[in-house]
Amino acid sequence: MMNWVAAGSECAGILVLAVMLLAMPLEPLAADEQTKGTLSVVLENDFFYNRDNNYTNGVRVAWLSAPGEAPDWSLRAARLFPLFPKEGAVRIGYAIGQDMYTPKDISLRNPPLDDQPYAGWLYGSAGLTAETGRRLDQLELTVGMVGPASLAEETQKRVHEIVRSDEPQGWDTQLRNEPGFILTYQRSWRSVVSKSILGVPFDMTPHAGGALGNVFTYANAGIMLRFGKRLPLDYGPPRIQPSLPGSGFLVPHDGFGWYLFAGIDGRAVARNIFLDGNTFRDSRSVDKEPLVGDLQFGIAVTWQNVRLGYTHVLRTREFESQDGARHNFGAFSLSMQF
Repeated sequence: MMNWVAAGSECAGILVLAVMLLAMPLEPLAADEQTKGTLSVVLENDFFYNRDNNYTNGVRVAWLSAPGEAPDWSLRAARLFPLFPKEGAVRIGYAIGQDMYTPKDISLRNPPLDDQPYAGWLYGSAGLTAETGRRLDQLELTVGMVGPASLAEETQKRVHEIVRSDEPQGWDTQLRNEPGFILTYQRSWRSVVSKSILGVPFDMTPHAGGALGNVFTYANAGIMLRFGKRLPLDYGPPRIQPSLPGSGFLVPHDGFGWYLFAGIDGRAVARNIFLDGNTFRDSRSVDKEPLVGDLQFGIAVTWQNVRLGYTHVLRTREFESQDGARHNFGAFSLSMQF
């Protein structure tokens, strides 16, 4: 409990920024609304940088409905949530995913106690989004299982067998089975600054929010910059929690478009089960860092109703005994409208 208190006191700057951003006024509703649903697939992995440790793999498949397809109960729920805008296109989304975490040396059956514990997370999510053309609100409830029930051990061993890589040996030390939940809220303001540099559009989109649950509890805030031709109405390529929010939401222009992007996100972390260990059972754990930052940059291309993105992520040290000052991994995303 003292670690949670310390984390909050050391992260006052992030929390203040989050409050200031959430207090900003609502922008008018965009006239051009999306009329199709969007399927997004995200793969995050550190093998792009010849690594296999810490947060080593994440896969997420998500569907975001068109505005007219959201059921009545979801519309009523959106209007009841006090932070959602009174106007805006409401969509309902569903997702499934799996994440895995491993220590630095996967050849050891008994990894060092001060290294990242083996852990897996298998989950499903349901959420609501409200988009006004200038602001995106995302509310999501995620439930799933941590531990052997996540099937992360089987997944990693099978993939390593297919690619003829070393078999991980230490999964017997992974976190124990535990049901998990996360309630997440994020708000993003598209194109708060919108300019043109040498005739090429440039914009800035800040965001703020947080998560509450036995898997993750944190407050976060950050900003994303985009620079490119025929910028779609979006909020960056989708990512996997707790990374920068991004979105499955997409309204592309006709023809081919592209943009370069860069973003930063700061998190005040009170709970991370993959470092803190199981909530009610003895398990491996390490002393986490209360402040974590992500720096990302990449490229996204759009063609008609398709968006393809690649992101390089530099994440600061997440626990005190972590080897190196940062962790690098890559993220591919594909979004298609139907």
